[in-house]
Amino acid sequence: MVRHGDAVGEDQAGSDRDRWLSARGREACRGLARLLREQGVNPEVVVASPYPRATQTAELLADGLAYLGPIETWRALEPGASPRVAAQRLGELVVGTVVVVSHEPTVSNLAAFLVDRPGFSTFRTAQACVFDEGRPVFTARADVMAVSTLFVDG
Repeated sequence: MVRHGDAVGEDQAGSDRDRWLSARGREACRGLARLLREQGVNPEVVVASPYPRATQTAELLADGLAYLGPIETWRALEPGASPRVAAQRLGELVVGTVVVVSHEPTVSNLAAFLVDRPGFSTFRTAQACVFDEGRPVFTARADVMAVSTLFVDG
């Protein structure tokens, strides 16, 4: 689960939907890809919200993780989407590792839904939380170039 990288403001893009990654956001996504690669993340599927900042994040992660397949865009990952719909779509995938790129609070709501908790930690931009068999294993943040298991409880 990944929140997109830092994006330009609405004033520059014209609308929230059209915001694209800033230079800082692109660099952070490249850094996040390095962190995830070092942790052995090897996606079989990459899915993202159709908003430009999410698809650009997915493209940078795919490149950094040597993923050569298509990037799927799901409206179920747009801001305000129901976590139930995204979870159902994820459950239909017959693969192992999936990279999911979305927005806040959509990404944290989906994480909470998947682990059956009332809430989940808010994701910063260019932050990932890796799950294994339905439980969070580690989080990676590009802004501090670190991987942590401190927030993860059993």
